[in-house]
Parts: sequence; C-alpha cells; structure tokens
Amino acid sequence: MVKITGVEKGSIADKAGILGGDYLIKINGCDINDVLDYRFYITENKITLTLHREAELFDITVKKEQYEDIGLEFESFLMDKQHSCRNKCIFCFIDQLPRGMRDTMYFKDDDSRMSFLKGSYITLTNLSDADIDRICKMKISPINISVHTTNPELRCKMMGNRFAGKSLEALKRFYDAGITMNTQIVLCKGVNDGKELTRSMSDLEKLYPYVQSVSVVPSGLTKYREGLYPLEPFSPDECRAVIEQVEAFSVGCRQQHGCGIFYLGDEFYIKAGLPLPSGESYDGYPQIENGVGLMTSMKEEFYDELDFLDDYDTVKKRRLSIATGEAAYEFISALARELEERLSDTKINVYKIENKFFGENITVAGLVVGCDLKEQLCGKDLGEKLFIPSVMLRYENDLFLDGVSIDELSQYLGVEIETVNNSGFEFVEALLKE
Repeated sequence: MVKITGVEKGSIADKAGILGGDYLIKINGCDINDVLDYRFYITENKITLTLHREAELFDITVKKEQYEDIGLEFESFLMDKQHSCRNKCIFCFIDQLPRGMRDTMYFKDDDSRMSFLKGSYITLTNLSDADIDRICKMKISPINISVHTTNPELRCKMMGNRFAGKSLEALKRFYDAGITMNTQIVLCKGVNDGKELTRSMSDLEKLYPYVQSVSVVPSGLTKYREGLYPLEPFSPDECRAVIEQVEAFSVGCRQQHGCGIFYLGDEFYIKAGLPLPSGESYDGYPQIENGVGLMTSMKEEFYDELDFLDDYDTVKKRRLSIATGEAAYEFISALARELEERLSDTKINVYKIENKFFGENITVAGLVVGCDLKEQLCGKDLGEKLFIPSVMLRYENDLFLDGVSIDELSQYLGVEIETVNNSGFEFVEALLKE
C-alpha cells in the first residue's frame, strides 16, 4: 500500500471523495506497491480502488478514459524508496569521488523502475524472481542493462557480487517475454576487453532483436582511486584496436540482421584520433543518451539548421563564448568557426576546460565542475554571454557536481550564462536568437 499525500482539486479522485492521508491498497483487486503497479493497473476505463482511512477499509469505483489521470498525489515519484546498488564494481565512478560533495552524489542507483521511467542502467543483481515476473507481465520495455561481460565468473569479479553471474539469466527471461533491452559494456583495460569482449558480443548478438543495442564505453577513471582496483586508461593505439574489433563484429551483425547492434562511445574515436562514424552507422541512435553517436547527431542537426540561417538576424554584432570539456573542444570549435565564417560580425571564443577536479583522465563535458570553470575562465574574454552544455548541471539545471551554482559562477565571472542541450538545432538557436 502507498500513502496518498494529496488530491488534485476538481479531479476524478476529488469528486469521488478520496482524501489526502488515505492509503491506496489495491486497484481492481491488485496490490499497489509503487509507481509501476499504479500506472499499470490504472489504465482501465473502470477501476475500483481499495482504500484505508483511519480504521476503515472501503472501495471506490470510478469511470475514466483509458490513460486519463485521476488526480492522486504521492510522497515521491516512485511511491516507494529508490533501490540502491549492492555491487562493488571495480570501475564504479561513485567510489572515485572525493569527500565533501553533496550526499546525493554518493547514492548508487540500481532501480529497474528508474530504468524504464528515466533511462538509467541497472545491473540485474537487485531483481528477485518476482521482480522479473512483474516486468514480463507488465511488458515494461525498454529496459537499460549494464552487462559488462557475459562470463559469469568474470562478472562476479568485476561487480564484486557473488550473484552477478547468475543474474545474467534474467536476459534470457526478458528475451523470451519479448522485453526490449538496451545494454552496455563498460570496458576495462585488461579485464573484459580482447577475447572476453568478443565472447560478450557473441552472446548478446544471440539475444537480438530484443537486445536491440549494445554500447561499448570506456571506464571513467578519476584521480581518486587510492585503494581501488588497479585500472589504467586505454592508450590511443589501444582505442584504435578496440574500434577495429567492435566495428568488425558490428559489420557482421549488419550483414546478418540489418542492424549493427554494437556501438562505441564517442570517447574511443576522440582518443584514437579517428573520425566519428556516419549517422547511418548508429541505426537511429538508440544509445545517444549514453554518449554514443552524440557528436555525429549534433553535427548533422547543426548543418541542417544552417539551411535556415535566414530565419535569424545575420548582420547582428555578437560577442559570445562557449566553455566545454577537453573531449568536445575540437568539435565545438569547428562548429563555432563555421558560424563565424557565415556571419561576418559574430565572434565566438571557445574555451577548453581541463578537469583538475577529477583528474586528467576525465575529459567529458558532463563532468566539468564549477571550481574549474571559475579558475580557468577568470579574466578571459567571455563577451556578452557564456554558453555551457546543460549536462554540466544536475537535473534541476542549477548546480554543478561540486556544489557551485550557476548563479554563483555567473556572478563570479561577471557574465550572463546560458545552458545548451546536446542538440545541433538548439546550439544554433541559442547562439543566434534575439
């Protein structure tokens, strides 16, 4: 059961006499424990809610459109506590955080409900047989799964959990139930690469089409790894070898299935000094939220939007600046130069921010923090406005990972700051709008 904290005024629930403080026990005779139960069972046109108020247990029946909301409010989005991770992965980024950050930064999420609702990745080790049965029954799809390796013994080692190998059995159960899965392999040098990577790709290919995509991304290694498993970053030559291995396997998948299935994180290409694949190679970008194909997609959108430059004021004088991480610096600089060439009175300064907070191995824009921006942009020509990627900030778009607020940074640098999403359309629009 879950507690109802409020009822929207004038809603179906309000008109039916449901009150804040009531407890929702069942819908149409089915137990309600969290948001998935609630959303699944509330889709009927006629529903009977079993409620508890003080010492009384009673039913209320209402009629509604199939997907119409009835106006109940709950204490949290999940209507339950978020499930935390029980693993001790050798590459866990949270274990590599320095002390003194916000408490929420140290929470390890491993919640199948968040995978479906918010796109986060789960490891399967938190799922009971009943959880798997519920996902199959409700056809909860797609689910994002961190596989890392299909070798059960190696998976136990990598994840520091003796049940991590057995939990892989859920993949087959989801396959049999027709549940779509997007999976990822966080590649660790000397651990799950080489022959182990080939084994994992071979095993996951057998689960196509329900395993519809697999991203292969490098582990992020901060400078705070004292006492942790000894991991090293891939060298440029090693990145090229990984690219050759995965792309060759993907070509075979495309010939067999008409889809590449396996896609590499952009960081591999950047570090290898190789051009990014074409947009067609990403088969609709199923893993773009995982940083796979992000730059290619943004470049395509950018040039599409340039066809509509006449919609903007092309003679306006603009003095702007952009700050980004080391990995995206050359890419963003190229886009900025393209705009400057087409707009004679526009000047855009692009600044590369070295990640001193987490260390030199962390180069992505999403992990740039406020203190590094303060230090490295102080005294620079920032023009009339500074643009930063929205991924640098938490979901609420107000704080960097180190707790510095965007308002604090703006005041410190003496410039207006605007965030931009990883979209070529929005990039052009943000820089050129009135």
